[in-house]
Amino acid sequence: MFTGLIEEKGIISSIEKGRNSYQFGISAHKILEGTKIGDSICTNGACLTVMKISSNNITVDIMSETVSMTNFSALKIGSKVNLERAMRLSDRLGGHLVSGHIDGTGKIVSINKDDIAWRIEIESSQDIISKILDKGSIAIDGISLTVVRVLKNSFQVSIIPHTANETTLLSKKVNDTVNLETDMIGKYVFKLLSASKKEDEHDKKIDMSFLAENGFI
Repeated sequence: MFTGLIEEKGIISSIEKGRNSYQFGISAHKILEGTKIGDSICTNGACLTVMKISSNNITVDIMSETVSMTNFSALKIGSKVNLERAMRLSDRLGGHLVSGHIDGTGKIVSINKDDIAWRIEIESSQDIISKILDKGSIAIDGISLTVVRVLKNSFQVSIIPHTANETTLLSKKVNDTVNLETDMIGKYVFKLLSASKKEDEHDKKIDMSFLAENGFI
């Protein structure tokens, strides 16, 4: 489990491509402190397992399912990535609960200066947009952010100078993709309400006409 508060920007130092998978070497410093083989590192929002460690590098494997749900196939040697170690139970939860399980990707459609901040609009699938709320939380490339506004096919977030300096988000350009994870609690509520709605719709369809058509009367 993670908080969405980025600890460090790492650099992709090596890439080995399998048939549908990748192995990344990531150059880093801070996140190596106390990290062991088998630990989880949130990398651009995706929970990845540390396979190897050296003095200034970790190696992670990326399976085909993760490749299909993320923008990892677009990364190159030298690309910067947001990194966060798994949270401790004693840590302050300064961001929000982030699982590291990516829901899908979005495309940046605009980046505009807004006084001291930057407002970024991201377009995504309706499946993802439907789970986002105004003033709710979302993780973008692993960064915990508050949603400013939800539109028909997109949503907007605003980032302050600290977030701009400590993360990779402003290094992105219009049409670049980002990894998205919608709010964990919101997803469970959405799932429960959807299941309840389906049950209600099913119950409403069971009437005298339905029973007659199916030979019950």
